[in-house]
Amino acid sequence: MIEWLNLILLILSVVISLYYYIKSVQPAKLELKIGEIAYAKCERYRVYASIPFAFFFISYVVYVFYPLPLPIPNELPWDYTISVILAIIVTIPSFALMGIGVKHAGTETLSPKKEHTLYGGIYNRIRHPQALGEVWVAHIVALILHRTFLFLFAFLWIPVFYYMSVVEERDLIIRYGKPYEEYRDRVGMFFPKRGKNS
Repeated sequence: MIEWLNLILLILSVVISLYYYIKSVQPAKLELKIGEIAYAKCERYRVYASIPFAFFFISYVVYVFYPLPLPIPNELPWDYTISVILAIIVTIPSFALMGIGVKHAGTETLSPKKEHTLYGGIYNRIRHPQALGEVWVAHIVALILHRTFLFLFAFLWIPVFYYMSVVEERDLIIRYGKPYEEYRDRVGMFFPKRGKNS
């Protein structure tokens, strides 16, 4: 029973986090309806999005003690040492991308501001470095916990992060207009565009 409740919590945490994050990355669209207060509201939405994200990881840990009765091996098919090594290999670039993205985005990472300009730094190479780094965190935790289902479930975050990035870009076009469209044409979403000057 606990394992099924935990699965529900796991799914709800993804859905609720996605819901609030999507709301948080649309300040320009919301501003058209309610004015500049939209930016403060979106900052709160971003905080709300992080709370269920924390429950997602709590559910991952609970799963170790209460796994689902599935017709797949509970543990990953290789030695735990390999899982730890893979987790370290993925963690280094993942956290580096997140950290550099946060540094170059500045306060806009958590607190959208109307007066904020387009970013520089790593954002001249890829448009969503934070998303590209963060999308692998669930895989890293699944590897450390060495659980097959959790590792497979982590793949759910790939389309989720892609969708969040697409929605955010729609709002950035409302916010910045043609300069953002030109930036989008010049700079790759998750990987640098070949042969394009930044």
